[in-house]
Amino acid sequence: MTLNVRPELPTDALAIEQLTIAAFENAPHTNGAEYFIVNALRRAGQLSISLVAQDEGEIVGHVALSPVAISDGATGWYGLGPISVLPGYQGQRIGLQLMEWALSELRRLGAGGCVVLGDPAYYGRFGFTTTPHLVLPGVPPEYFQAISLGGAWLAGNVTYHEAFNATE
Repeated sequence: MTLNVRPELPTDALAIEQLTIAAFENAPHTNGAEYFIVNALRRAGQLSISLVAQDEGEIVGHVALSPVAISDGATGWYGLGPISVLPGYQGQRIGLQLMEWALSELRRLGAGGCVVLGDPAYYGRFGFTTTPHLVLPGVPPEYFQAISLGGAWLAGNVTYHEAFNATE
């Protein structure tokens, strides 16, 4: 496998949609809206970072990052997700590479930090941790994690863009 990670191109939208559908088709803890979210973020101009992983020209992975609002008024924080890898390519460290590229891009942008809703064992490998100071209302706190990239930790309720409510 020869993996190439690069920014999304306008011509990638359909392939990203198809891979996101396939990646989450049998995943636990999903409502199947992940591809709606990516499309809605793109339409709203809120995909701050959108990276694809290609193997011999085929898009096999994707990660999206978008701005989040924090009730203390801080800016420069992002939400990671969804991150998707085609089922036939899962377990081959593609998600790992997408995560490393995504965090590198956030640092390049001068982001203050990033939040993610997901498996603590997986995201903990990248420095994400739960913190009682950042809260995503309505979700179990052990699954909502953050990483500070710019020094100070923030405190408050986190709100994702309304695209995360997309159902079509």
